[in-house]
This record gives sequence, C-alpha cells and structure tokens, in this order.
Amino acid sequence: MKSFLPPCWVIGLTLLSLPAIASGPAVVASMKPSDLVEYTTQPPQIQALIEEALSLTEKKLYYRFGSNSPDLGGMDCSGAVQYTLNQAGMTEVPRSSYKIYHWANDHGTLISTRKATSLEDPVFEQLKPGDLLFWEGTYEVKDRNPPISHVMIYLGRHKLDGLPIMFGSSDGRHYRRQRMNGVSVFDWKIPRPQDKSKFVAYGPVPGLLDMEDQTPTASATPVGEKEGLDSLKSVFEKVFR
Repeated sequence: MKSFLPPCWVIGLTLLSLPAIASGPAVVASMKPSDLVEYTTQPPQIQALIEEALSLTEKKLYYRFGSNSPDLGGMDCSGAVQYTLNQAGMTEVPRSSYKIYHWANDHGTLISTRKATSLEDPVFEQLKPGDLLFWEGTYEVKDRNPPISHVMIYLGRHKLDGLPIMFGSSDGRHYRRQRMNGVSVFDWKIPRPQDKSKFVAYGPVPGLLDMEDQTPTASATPVGEKEGLDSLKSVFEKVFR
C-alpha cells in the first residue's frame, strides 16, 4: 500500500496557520513590582503573582510554541501563564489558553467584553491586577468553542504614565512602541473593531485569593523537548488524518 503524503503547498499553508514553534532572539522588557501603581495595595497572593511574573521576564526567554518550561529557552502564551501560576502556588492550572478560559469560566469568574470597543468601556470597571485576559483570532484554531487562542495576565498601571501593563509571551505584541518577542511585559490594548483578533473576556484566577499564603510551594511540570514535539505532531495528525 502506498503511503499518502499531503502536497507541499498543503503543509506550507498549515504551517502558516500555526504560531511559530520557536522564534528568536528574545526581545523582552521587564520592570519592578514597585513600578506598578496598584502593587502595594494588592493582597499578598496578587503581589506574589506579580513578583513571579516579573521574575520570569528577566530570564530573556523567546516565544516558543509548545513550551511551558524556561529550560527550553522560550515559552508560549499559555505556557508562561501556567508556569507563573504554578510558581505562585496554583497546582491545577490547565495547559492551553482554551482550557484556562473554560477553567475560569466554569468557576464563574469571567466577565465578557465582546461588545467593548475601548478600555474606557464600563465593563472594565471590575478589572484588577492578577486577572486573566483572553483573546480570539490571534491565530487560527480548530475544534474550540469559543475559539480562544491567547491568554495573558493583567499587572496594573505603570507609575510613569498610568498606562495598563500585562504579562505573558508573544512574538509580535509591543511594549512602548517596540515589538517584543518572548516572555515580557506588554502594553495592554484591546484590538480595533476591524481587527481579526478580538478581546473577549477577563477575570480573576480561580481560587487564588482563597489561598492562605503565597509562599511558592509548587513548581511547574515542564513540557520537555520530546513532549513539545509530540504535541506538535498530534496537531499535524489531526490536520492530515
């Protein structure tokens, strides 16, 4: 029996629809927790989360699709969020942005922002440092309802200019007009109405404020090199089966 191999142009189009597996070198930005307006007034759990996030931005990690381990030199968006929450003491954080969305939604903590066109919309009045941020349409996804494709963490406003800051991993978002690549802080802006990507929801991390203290007691279970490649392999198997 002859084996079937998809045409090269099919493979090329599939690769274009996926985020980059690895991209470098890292171009990242960091700051101190004390640079944030709201930091000192936050509960200890949120302060510890912010500290863990900003500590990770100092490691010069590039954007690497399929990785949640700094040992691989880079991380993707949900990998960076999962790792940071694990380091802050959360042990049951899902791996993908889609599953993190449903985890938060199942706990009733998410606020829909689908009708918002600017950060001045009243729907953002409940936004607080430490909240999860969710997007659709940052890249093409299949078999997801809703089609969540991106997650980050809101950190608060910068003391220098009062502008909102978020944490995560990206190979194209900006900080102070400079394009970043990696685990970094970023300017938080919601997409324009005509953009393909949509900012769809935010909300607190389920159970974070119920923790008695925030001494890091759990570490992430990193996706190793083989596991990361196996994950990518499964994507291709679904596409070409």
